[in-house]
Amino acid sequence: MPSSSKNKDLRLAVGVAALVAACGLLPLAWHYSHRTQGPDTRVAGGPAATAPEAETEPPPPGAEVVPPEESESDRGPASASPAGPTLSFGRAAGLHLQPDPLHLNASAAIAVDVASGQVLAQKNPDVVLPMASLTKLMTTLLVLEARQPMDEVLTITEEDVDNERHSRSRLRVGTQLTREEALRLALMSSENRAAHALGRAYPGGLPKLLEAMNARARALGMASTTYADPTGLSNRNQSSARDLAVLVAEVAKNPLIREFSTTPTHLAELGGRKLQYLNSNRLVRNRHSGWDIELQKTGYIVEAGRCLTMLTKVGGHDVVMVLLDSDSNGTRQADAQRLRKVVVAQTGWQDAPVLAKADSDDAPRERAASTKKRSDKATKVAAAKKAKSAKKTAVAKKDRDDEKKTAVAKKERDEKKTTVARKDSDEKTAATKKDKDTKTAAAKKDGDEKTAASKKDARKKTAVARKDGAKKAGRVSKTFAATGGDSKG
Repeated sequence: MPSSSKNKDLRLAVGVAALVAACGLLPLAWHYSHRTQGPDTRVAGGPAATAPEAETEPPPPGAEVVPPEESESDRGPASASPAGPTLSFGRAAGLHLQPDPLHLNASAAIAVDVASGQVLAQKNPDVVLPMASLTKLMTTLLVLEARQPMDEVLTITEEDVDNERHSRSRLRVGTQLTREEALRLALMSSENRAAHALGRAYPGGLPKLLEAMNARARALGMASTTYADPTGLSNRNQSSARDLAVLVAEVAKNPLIREFSTTPTHLAELGGRKLQYLNSNRLVRNRHSGWDIELQKTGYIVEAGRCLTMLTKVGGHDVVMVLLDSDSNGTRQADAQRLRKVVVAQTGWQDAPVLAKADSDDAPRERAASTKKRSDKATKVAAAKKAKSAKKTAVAKKDRDDEKKTAVAKKERDEKKTTVARKDSDEKTAATKKDKDTKTAAAKKDGDEKTAASKKDARKKTAVARKDGAKKAGRVSKTFAATGGDSKG
């Protein structure tokens, strides 16, 4: 009996302890459910929770699936601390702990009706935080406005490699892709090397692009916005939710950015590799999400948290949504759902989820055909440029060959002329010398003859003189004899 009583007391004590523990956990469970589920039970309208993700198109055989570029290990000098940040700037400042009737996980958010400019919901809309890859919206807008050839081939170089955060990329150094392909990958899959290559190829290079990005922000009235690089990897790229809503409304005027940013999947053939890129926004690549998204951009670095901007239809109205510093992809997606429901509750708009398109819908084939058409056009343009370049090269080579032949012919003519002239000169010199020698010989002969004649004449004169002298001597002797030979007297 005593042991039975002890066992009963022990069971009672264990039961009481379990009840106390359960009661202690109830507030925590209530808080967690409200932080993760938000006001779904209190706000009418809007789609239910997003269905399990379903890709729009399965990857083709042999294609390598590329995950969205939203992951990095950050230990560089741009980090929030030398060892690398562990908290976003917003969470380090405690923004997520402030009272929030919207029950958002994000540190800052805003929803704006595009037509009227009315703010429909907001949380810390003017707090300045890092914006991560939301930067690429301004980058691609200015690249497109520069009107550079979309089929121009860009080459990924060592300059495009992220040596600060070591963010991943499937674009190896040496990879070549068109400007159009780089724009699509930067927008839909947040490809950092593609975005950096676009910045390098901007007229005047990266310095001019960053100068233009900051000037455009000022022109749009984005007073809280600063750009330090074209990718968003720098935590010095900072903005506010309100400023980014202005940017989204401006960027949405460009149809290519709308198309490229909302491409669910894209097959890129680069350097003999087939790469299946996925959109970094789950709400876009999930056909059953119930959203009609016309433009979007995601972003992530540790200091920024998970960020999202969208232009979407809510109750038939264009609404810009901005979420900064959610702590995961899941909470970012849940925040977007909450914000949509809050907008519906505030406005009374009749909103219904967009039905997933049937598998027989021609849209994927039309997108593929459109992509193929642009690709074929780019290929044709590239082939035409190559042929034109080859023709120019051939013409230039022919011109060089002609010039070379002309030079050779001229050289031969000049050499022939020189040879003929030299021959003529030698012949003239020889003739002159011969003539001179002939004249000299003739002159010498005349001289010799004259000399001989002179000598002969002189001898003759001498002989005559001698003869005359002898005659005179004879006459003198005769005279002397005739006079008697007397020498005295």
